[in-house]
Amino acid sequence: MLGALEDPRPSVRLRAAMAVGTAPGPNWVDRLVERCAIEPEFPVREALTWALTRHPASMTVPALLREVRAAGAQARSQALHTLSKIGDRRAWPAITPALLSDGDDEVARSAWRAAVVLVPEGAEAELATALLTQLGRGERETQLSLSRALIALGEPAAAAVRAATTDPDPRVRAHALATQRLRRDPDAGFAFAIEEAGRVVALGTADR
Repeated sequence: MLGALEDPRPSVRLRAAMAVGTAPGPNWVDRLVERCAIEPEFPVREALTWALTRHPASMTVPALLREVRAAGAQARSQALHTLSKIGDRRAWPAITPALLSDGDDEVARSAWRAAVVLVPEGAEAELATALLTQLGRGERETQLSLSRALIALGEPAAAAVRAATTDPDPRVRAHALATQRLRRDPDAGFAFAIEEAGRVVALGTADR
């Protein structure tokens, strides 16, 4: 099975990951985590994450927390993604401001998603404040991820997003407005929301 996880054929690696998840064991955790850091195929990475979720959190969380501090961006991103799937709030202290503002967009997006899942009750407003520093960042996919995270936090983030609609930076204002629109009308789609917000900012008006 170890050899199958490193087979050059993605289909073989996928089957191996699924097999490990079907019959989990303590000797697999470190190997699965290591493979997550270098696996090039998204479906295989998802299978690896699923296999890890099939193991006890007492075994997987410590290994993933070590990986969150790794040098490689994929290692950090995949570890955060897996922690969000496990949902063990003992991992919350690992969600640092540095991760929430990581220079790699994929790592930052994974950190935002994990943070929303792991945030302890009562810490939502503090998390919202940290996430607001990322408004206006990146391309549309990154901005949509941040908007979804802020919306998922509910009321603790709503007032802060509303305040950001008057930010001096037009990209921040537009992103905040788009987040508000998406919160009110999830079916409208983010592309429409960000385009409409851009028009509002260009016209110098506010959407309350």
